[in-house]
Amino acid sequence: MTNMSMSSSRSQRGGTHLGWSLALLALAQLIFSLDLNIVFVALPEIGADLGFSDQTQQWVVSAYVVFAGGFLLLGGRAADLLGRRRIFVLALTVYAGSSLAGGLAGTPGVIVVARAIQGIGGALLLPSTLSLINTLFEEGPRRNRALAVWGGAGASGLTIGALLGGVLTQAFGWPAVFFVNVPLAGLVAIAALAVIPRDGRRQQDRRFDLPGAMTVTGGATLLVFVLVQGPEIGWLSPAIIAAVVLAAVLLAAFVAIEWRSADPLMPPRLFGNRSLVAGITVTFIYMATFGTLPYFLTVLLQTVHRFSALQTGLGFLVPSLAIAIGTQLGERLTTRLGTRTTLLAGFLTGTAGTAVLALGFHDSSGYLAIVPGLVISGVGQGVTWTAMWIAAAAGVAPREQGVASGMASTTLNLGNAIGLAVLIAIANAGVKGSGPVLRSSIADGSRTAVYLAAGGILLGTLIALLSPRGTATTPQDPGDDALEPAERHRV
Repeated sequence: MTNMSMSSSRSQRGGTHLGWSLALLALAQLIFSLDLNIVFVALPEIGADLGFSDQTQQWVVSAYVVFAGGFLLLGGRAADLLGRRRIFVLALTVYAGSSLAGGLAGTPGVIVVARAIQGIGGALLLPSTLSLINTLFEEGPRRNRALAVWGGAGASGLTIGALLGGVLTQAFGWPAVFFVNVPLAGLVAIAALAVIPRDGRRQQDRRFDLPGAMTVTGGATLLVFVLVQGPEIGWLSPAIIAAVVLAAVLLAAFVAIEWRSADPLMPPRLFGNRSLVAGITVTFIYMATFGTLPYFLTVLLQTVHRFSALQTGLGFLVPSLAIAIGTQLGERLTTRLGTRTTLLAGFLTGTAGTAVLALGFHDSSGYLAIVPGLVISGVGQGVTWTAMWIAAAAGVAPREQGVASGMASTTLNLGNAIGLAVLIAIANAGVKGSGPVLRSSIADGSRTAVYLAAGGILLGTLIALLSPRGTATTPQDPGDDALEPAERHRV
């Protein structure tokens, strides 16, 4: 065999190997996003069976959100220092174990703790998955394509979660929505050991920055707790005020530690990367606006129009398919036109679609009234989703892709918490009456919130204008992790 044919054979094997790696990473993202909706559908049955009160039932959701949001930056740093594949497999193992515990839970306390641990698993999973994509695939068209596949899997997970939640809860009871994660996460974790390239040697001169990790994790967790629980227990309650003060102290300490640290958890110089700063700002706006729409859509369908859980899941098919199409379109536009132009196109399309969507939020309107808005807004959402992750990864050295992914994921989570807190408060301000009057006022309040979300999406165009025109070139970093030969290969 000639040298040329041997080289071609190795290239084909490497390409196939990374193709399977991408398939596993996309499947992991599907599992992650599936779990976001699957528990919402089963929540009433969980509350009734385990004896939750109306005030405490929300903690089945909140425990996950609070701990996932608080540990994201730590998860990104862990991926960089301890190995991306190791953290990826660990995250899936935590996910599988906590899901099993959640399905077996017989008391409110057990299921809330299980959901908190599941949130930590999610905080490890998202940045490790993103950083694997951003290091296995070279910056440019190939990485863009990989992120589009990953994003499309996430969009599919939202639909599958809503549908599967309704089907499993109706057929087997609420524990099934937890048990389904166990074999899925377990199989992906085992397959990852065989398919994803091994982690390189750990550099001895890099430290974990334990003080920075402890302060930012504690501060971020408390901040998310305030945003999630403030509307529930009152913004002026002693617990919320104490959490705000302690969060501010911890986050201020984190900033001081990072400026003085020789090997910081979140290097301040990363904020000199315009593409990264634009990307993490866009993730915040994205989830504060686009990310709130599923909540108000669920309220419209279930509370106003009285759809069943299964009917609501079917109702999410249209927007999820539109989002999936948008993610693929976003990859093509970014490759051809650049990140800034694609972000502008996504935000402007999303603004128009979300405004059209709001027109259908009436108690007397049917599902067909919101379909045009769902399609247009969904395409804009998908285009923006792909472009913002491309922006957040551009120009970041491989050794810091984990913490960059953690930064973007953290602002994503905070944006969703803040957006929901503000828009739900506005939507509920005028809710009154009972029966048809109550449903009409709920529809009116939700319509106002969706209009405001459209305004927030329009604000995203201003941020997009500040982002670089093209995609930066990843800088050469002599201190980069030693990679295995398979990981050095680029598709």
